[in-house]
Amino acid sequence: MASALLASRGGALGDRASALFRLPFSSFRYFSTSPSPSAAADASKPTPKKNKKNKKKNLFEVVQFLPNWGIGYHMAKTHWADVSYQITKINLYKSGKHGKAWGIAHRDGTPIAEAPKKISGVNKRCWRYIPNLNKVEDNTPKMEIQSA
Repeated sequence: MASALLASRGGALGDRASALFRLPFSSFRYFSTSPSPSAAADASKPTPKKNKKNKKKNLFEVVQFLPNWGIGYHMAKTHWADVSYQITKINLYKSGKHGKAWGIAHRDGTPIAEAPKKISGVNKRCWRYIPNLNKVEDNTPKMEIQSA
C-alpha cells in the first residue's frame, strides 16, 4: 500500500522507495540503528567466571605428579591430625584415577607398624601430600671406631 502511494507521486522517487521497502526489516534495522554505548561496553568486558568449589583430590590424583607415583612419600587425609601413610605399593585401574594402595602408617613421623597394610578410602576426595616427611631415607651418620 505504501509503495503504491509512493509510485503514484513520481517515477524515480517511487522506485527508490519501493526498493527500500523490499529490503528485509532486519537489515533495515541494522542500517538505521547503532548499538547503544552500554551494550558495546558490556560486549567488550569479559564475563566473570563463577567461583567453583575447590575440588579436592583422591590419593591417585595427588601422587600422579610425584616421582614413581609417590612410592616412599607421605600422604594423609585432610582431617587426620599427625597421622600419615608412607606409600609402599600402588595398583592403578585403567582410568589412572582409581585403584588400591598400600603403605606403612605413621604417627608423628614414626612408624606405627612394620608391615604395610592396605590404605582405606584412597578413592575419596580428601587426600593431601605431606612435604616435610617425604622420602624417608637412612641419613644417620655411621660411627667409625678408630683403632690406635
